[in-house]
Amino acid sequence: MPALFELPLRVTADDIDPLGHVNNIQYLKWMQSAALAHSAAQGWPHEEYVRLGAGWVVRTHTIEYLQPAYEGDEVVVITWVADMKKVTSLRRYHIERRRPREDGSGLAVSLLARAATDWAFVDYTSKLPRRIAPEVSRSFEIVPHDTPPQP
Repeated sequence: MPALFELPLRVTADDIDPLGHVNNIQYLKWMQSAALAHSAAQGWPHEEYVRLGAGWVVRTHTIEYLQPAYEGDEVVVITWVADMKKVTSLRRYHIERRRPREDGSGLAVSLLARAATDWAFVDYTSKLPRRIAPEVSRSFEIVPHDTPPQP
């Protein structure tokens, strides 16, 4: 059960806005994709939440944009669950660009954005908040940090 999940992406022409860099909405889409992929990797794809009759809805998103990304960039969305309360959970993200160093000594990593999503666990029938199912909460390791731990 890895605490950190990485979703590698390549910036495409469709991600670019009229200013020539990645559109801010694309970061939000990347965050959602990373959250869904992490959940599925932990045994909770969408179908399992449907079977359970409850799942996650967004309460808030925050994104701090630090540097732009451009077409062709290799981007990695790193995500982790920072806390899990009775009916809510805070998920954090770091969005990084990774490029080979010119001297061939590995990768140069640039932090493009820091972000977080506050999720609420909701009953699909009543649409009301519901206590997070124990089998769901047991599936995620909590990393109570603003930045991902280094390997």
